[in-house]
Amino acid sequence: MTKTVHLAVYDTFSDWEPGFATAHINRPLWHREPGEWQVRTVGATKDSVVSMGGMRVTPDLTLDELSPADSAMLILPGSATWESGELNAFAEKARAFLAAGVPVAAICGATFGLASAGLLDGRKHTSNAAEYLAMSGYSGGEGFVYEPAVTDGDLITASGTLPVDFARAILGRLNIFEPHILEAWYLLYGKNDPAGFFTLAEYEESRAAATA
Repeated sequence: MTKTVHLAVYDTFSDWEPGFATAHINRPLWHREPGEWQVRTVGATKDSVVSMGGMRVTPDLTLDELSPADSAMLILPGSATWESGELNAFAEKARAFLAAGVPVAAICGATFGLASAGLLDGRKHTSNAAEYLAMSGYSGGEGFVYEPAVTDGDLITASGTLPVDFARAILGRLNIFEPHILEAWYLLYGKNDPAGFFTLAEYEESRAAATA
């Protein structure tokens, strides 16, 4: 059965922030169960949007069509419009996901949107800076953790400058890789350590031999 992760898209969404996560969710090479995962985009409407990097994306479905029951996770990237309240509908969808026990992953400006909606109150979380979130007027400042990415139950938050750490938290929460493969993946992409590459290559070879 295919499991779907939904990526929220809106004008000026920061395309690099979820990129490591979505690429390796869609790429089955090192998955526990290849072919089990896919990514679909969700927008306020089905009108195309343009990312901060100038990429035009046409959403696969709308927020109204998205049900937590049909999703394994909602990923919310940053954008230039979270602080204005323009994306409140996405924060409300995140509220519905969390209430249903379906994970939400937010990075950069999206953490500000969730803070404004009260969704970080009572949860451990992070963002670009504690002072940044404080500007939202939220009441959850005591839960701020100075880490690249923080997982608290069904909520993942991360700094916008650390997309690899964000991806590691997402891949780990979804249990897509075996633990030692996730560790090797992070060594390669997060630490530029060639030891990670060789572990992943050996894993590929062993999988290929097992299916030969």
